[in-house]
Amino acid sequence: MNKLDMSGLTTMPAQVWGGIRLVPLVRRAPVDGLRLRHEIYGAGYGEVEVGPRTRYLSYIPHGFVADWSGDGTQSAAYGTQVGDGCPACVPVRRHHRLAKRHSAKGVTEKRLRFLPLHLALDGYLALHFGGPSIVWDEWSQQAVRLGLSPRAEAAYAGRQVRGLGDALRIFEIHPNQCGVLVYAADSLAAAFVVPHPADYRTLHPSLIEDLYGELVHQYAFFGGPVPDFEARIDSGRHMTTIADLRAAARAQERSWAESHDGLMAARLLDPSYLFERVYTMDSFTLWRFLPPFRRGESEQHIGEVITDHKGRVAYLKTFRLSEAQIRRGHLLNRLHDCDWHLGRTAEALGTSHADLVRRIRDAGFETLLKHEVARVTSS
Repeated sequence: MNKLDMSGLTTMPAQVWGGIRLVPLVRRAPVDGLRLRHEIYGAGYGEVEVGPRTRYLSYIPHGFVADWSGDGTQSAAYGTQVGDGCPACVPVRRHHRLAKRHSAKGVTEKRLRFLPLHLALDGYLALHFGGPSIVWDEWSQQAVRLGLSPRAEAAYAGRQVRGLGDALRIFEIHPNQCGVLVYAADSLAAAFVVPHPADYRTLHPSLIEDLYGELVHQYAFFGGPVPDFEARIDSGRHMTTIADLRAAARAQERSWAESHDGLMAARLLDPSYLFERVYTMDSFTLWRFLPPFRRGESEQHIGEVITDHKGRVAYLKTFRLSEAQIRRGHLLNRLHDCDWHLGRTAEALGTSHADLVRRIRDAGFETLLKHEVARVTSS
């Protein structure tokens, strides 16, 4: 598996509010055997244990529970409530692992709790986290002992993205809608897909709680209004019945879907991603994925996805990386490919040793270098 298979999802005409464009995704039939619901975590601040000695603190307003038990009455999604501001003393909820199988009274259930987007972000933050595999002269003892620790990334909550809250509140939800693509200034910000329309109707408001990258926040704040979808029917065509008019409108919808999928969503659907299997749930599999980190491509996404036995998307959530995050991923990959040897890495990048050290410093990894290496290069 190296690409997202979105077959079974149909793109509907977009809805626009200022600089925010929401593109609905509908299914003819729900995904059999899988449902998704909320777990509400109060104030939204949590401590996640990702290893025996590794924990991190983050904003975690809710978790998702994937249910493949087939018991629809137990798997119906339910809503959440967001308070105004943060309390003076913020409680911290502890989470054991990013994805954990539910169990009750010693019996393991067919339910998996996972933290949306945190699976994806953890995969990005853990990219070559261990640091140099060979102790070359340029690397510091801190790099050898701790690698890239600690690493952190900043993000914005959805309520901080200008216009997103209003758009989510006023836009129409289609009867069979199971997903949405969110654009800011006509740049793809996030994709969200669930297996069942009932799940989407309840989880639709959770988009305001999700994490969005710095670039998305800037596009929404500084970008102007975007053009709305308009169906234009040739007045010269011979139409005498309502059926003729309906057929012409359907043709306009198909034209919009083709142009959208081939242009606006191409950067999400076309790249070959690096997928990592997180959990297998009978005929469903939970993955997280990373982009190829190609230079010169400003739109790249990380994310998590649940696929069925044919590899088709049942659940999807993505996070748009900033250009700085893409550059860091590209740099780490090149260092890893060259066994963290600065000379070979500089040659592979087509640059000088001094310029490579500057890139490492600009990426925030200066502590990995010995002081004399960074000092000589910066002088």
